Amino acid sequence: MTGTTHRHQEGQALTTSQTAAAEQTATEQAEGQTIPRLLHRNAVEYGDLPAITSLDIAGHPTLTWREFHTEIAEVSRGLAGLGLSRRDRMLIMAPSSPTHFVVDLAAVHLNAIPCTAYATLSPDQIRYVARHSAAPVVVLAGADQLARWLPVLDELPALRHVVVLDADAIPAGDDRFVAYSAVREAGRKALAADPGEFERTWQSITPDDPLAMIYTSGTTGDPKGVVLSHRNAIHEGYAVRKLHQAPMHVTNVAYLPLAHIAERELSIYLPILWAGHVHTLADTSGVVAALGQVHPQSFFGVPRVWEKMVAGLKNMLAGVPQDRRAALVSANELLQQGYKLRSAGEEVPAELAARIAEADEKVLAPVRSLLGLDKIHVASSGAAALPVEVLYFIAGLGVEIEEVWGLSETTGAATANGARAFRAGSVGKPVDGVEVKVADDGELLVRGPIVFLGYLQPDGTIASATDAEGWFATGDIGTIDDDGFVTITDRKKELIITSSGKNIAPTRIEGLLKEHPLIGQAVAIGDDRPYVTALIVLDDEIAPPWAAAQGIEAAGLDELAEHEQVRAEIDRAVQAANDRLARVEQIKRYHLITRAWTPETGELTPTLKLKRRVIDARYRDEITGLYPA
Repeated sequence: MTGTTHRHQEGQALTTSQTAAAEQTATEQAEGQTIPRLLHRNAVEYGDLPAITSLDIAGHPTLTWREFHTEIAEVSRGLAGLGLSRRDRMLIMAPSSPTHFVVDLAAVHLNAIPCTAYATLSPDQIRYVARHSAAPVVVLAGADQLARWLPVLDELPALRHVVVLDADAIPAGDDRFVAYSAVREAGRKALAADPGEFERTWQSITPDDPLAMIYTSGTTGDPKGVVLSHRNAIHEGYAVRKLHQAPMHVTNVAYLPLAHIAERELSIYLPILWAGHVHTLADTSGVVAALGQVHPQSFFGVPRVWEKMVAGLKNMLAGVPQDRRAALVSANELLQQGYKLRSAGEEVPAELAARIAEADEKVLAPVRSLLGLDKIHVASSGAAALPVEVLYFIAGLGVEIEEVWGLSETTGAATANGARAFRAGSVGKPVDGVEVKVADDGELLVRGPIVFLGYLQPDGTIASATDAEGWFATGDIGTIDDDGFVTITDRKKELIITSSGKNIAPTRIEGLLKEHPLIGQAVAIGDDRPYVTALIVLDDEIAPPWAAAQGIEAAGLDELAEHEQVRAEIDRAVQAANDRLARVEQIKRYHLITRAWTPETGELTPTLKLKRRVIDARYRDEITGLYPA
């Protein structure tokens, strides 16, 4: 949701028939639908409209829905020629691109199960997922991905073909490798010879057939293969569209890995449902520039994206002339006031509403346009808790982020905030057709059409993970208030239990610390220990310009971490967090780290969650030093 007084709706307005459909439940709308059936509809009814654009290629080439569907059909027949068939798994390791989408959906039309693997997987992790999936066909982007796979290819007995998008990267003399262009060309000929085979294959697919598989991040052990159905993804899509009253043909930017459930739902399945226009971006670091190019109507950001945006804006404010800065701060505070009142379910007084409208139009609208957020219809965040101060600051720009909660196992959002019902700090209410309840031990349970088929087993079967009544145990601890809003307090397996028996939620502590722009990451420590301490990581993007603005000269982060002013600022950040924490939660000591944590360095999962066991082991000496005898 955006604009505090209005929504920006650049997509096609709802027709009478679409309005009637929107009044149906998500269950009713999803009945009988499959992804190939919806794609066929788009090719027929919206064939000349844009479907997908690459932001990584000069000129930003675009495929229309008709062209997109044709390429999917050609590649589908090409993959069939390689022997890919019903229920076979197919692994993909490639950045977000139109070709990635085509390959994924081509496998879907064969009733095969595509699965995008994170690009950061090591050879050992690749060996695990490739053996576990028993994928006969793997699709790799180019040389970087081949370098990760080549050490283990000879250890994968099920593998028959490796399709490479960049033909120049193919090793010579190995007939397991085939260029994507050759697969497509073979498929084009097969399609021309027998177009009916493509149609017959996808028309035999049912809503409860597998659609895709996602491997979990593996924070607590080996990754699990989460198998989703067409019904799962389509119900989720209709529920999300109903919640946000989204128009047809919404635009968005696909920049997260397609191994991430949010990106898969929001950039593959939802755009198929509403015949949207996806703009793909391979390098996530370019997302801010991409927003300025596309001005999307839908944008999902993991918390770190929004945190970085706020930190950057606050840093920029320091260099703005005093009168302009005062106007921006005042306007931001006004919009925050209105947002907080509506979040609490209260009316915004007419006088305040008028001042908000004026500040929004004169001061903040140009800022949104500059950021590329001026046409946003739905701005959302998930995957981890978003610090409430970040939520408030962005709302003060006229862009209201709707937090959602869910897992790969729930096909994305099981709960969500919406324009008509939201509460800051919560993750909203269950989406249409979904039930959520709290178990006796505080764990949240979910039931409904978005709950996945089950986990892939080594023998290729799919084992359900629900109980006899259909409830799935999420592993998240939370509460549900009297109005039905869900709040997540922590992961069941991540609660800190101090040596005195106090149960503490580390994510709240970590979120408060990360509200300061100098702090990029933080982890709270205290399990089986007498008090809470923290490892704090300096933000490698924000710290250098912050220091320069303070007149601090330093060669690098190591020197900055030792500088008296930087230390004093981190002390203030810790104290500010402690002021909002109960005494038992307060941080007694901390250790400052100067190397950023990333999936590549191993402290974070590909979805940017903390790997607490890795951090505990890697920083054992530093943690020990925080607890002097």
